[in-house]
Amino acid sequence: MTEQIHKKSLVSAIIIFLNAEKFIQEAIESVFAQTHENWELLLVDDGSSDGSTAIALRYAQKYPEKVRYLEHEHHQNRGMSATRNLGIHNAKGEYIALLDADDVWLPQKLEKQLAILESHPQATVVFGQTQLWYSWTGNPQDSNRDSIRKLKIPGDGLFYPPKLLALLLLRKVNTPATCSVLIRRQLFAEIGGFEEVFRGMYEDQAFFAKIYLQAPVFVENNYWDKYRQHPDSACNVAQKTKEYHPFKAHPAQLTFLNWMSEYLSKKEVKDTEVWQALQIALWPYRHPFLYFWKYQLQRIKYRL
Repeated sequence: MTEQIHKKSLVSAIIIFLNAEKFIQEAIESVFAQTHENWELLLVDDGSSDGSTAIALRYAQKYPEKVRYLEHEHHQNRGMSATRNLGIHNAKGEYIALLDADDVWLPQKLEKQLAILESHPQATVVFGQTQLWYSWTGNPQDSNRDSIRKLKIPGDGLFYPPKLLALLLLRKVNTPATCSVLIRRQLFAEIGGFEEVFRGMYEDQAFFAKIYLQAPVFVENNYWDKYRQHPDSACNVAQKTKEYHPFKAHPAQLTFLNWMSEYLSKKEVKDTEVWQALQIALWPYRHPFLYFWKYQLQRIKYRL
């Protein structure tokens, strides 16, 4: 009986893209290669000006029963969060799965994660590890660089809110890759979608913070996706612009932490562990001079 339900479950796969003509076809084909065949694919354009729009439209025209093309009004560029929300709003599936246009899923991604959610009805989200994918280049020097991005969360277990939120704020756990996640659609009615104030960086952390605050999640040990490593990825661009400099205010992170404070207050959260974790995370921004010297003293201590 469970297997029959599993096969009937419709999954809405959502690929957002912006000028991704180099990679988007491979991402799309990884959805078509899924062993779970009951899926729909929403290709959501964030205002592309290259050939990726034409590629997406071609798939939608060729497979109208499986693929739909969406864009913002007047082909606007509105950022990652608003673009994901457009796809979620138009999804028909009982489950939502997210995939960025430069990444790919392994063939059993949907089948395996559906089985987990349907065997753990109390869980609303499942995610696992992610492969950091360097070997896609075909260059010999990249062939041995692939590795697993660890979440620092014990796998094959169910976590209830808000335990993971405090650990996320303290940077003791890593945010899962969005392409590693399968979500029950009902969750979006409960917590809303992605926060559109975050157009790029921290859009995933804000979303997972909302999940960790309110929803049970199942964390698995396996990985079913490949996170392509290349110079034009959002994380690499942020590093190039020194958004992660250790002694300067990180504008995106500070925006996230301030938003988190407002969100917790709005939700009337009383959990002291979460609030303490948030205050610790905000301390370097409120006391930058002390933070600088504390870091320098730690470096001297380790040298000794």
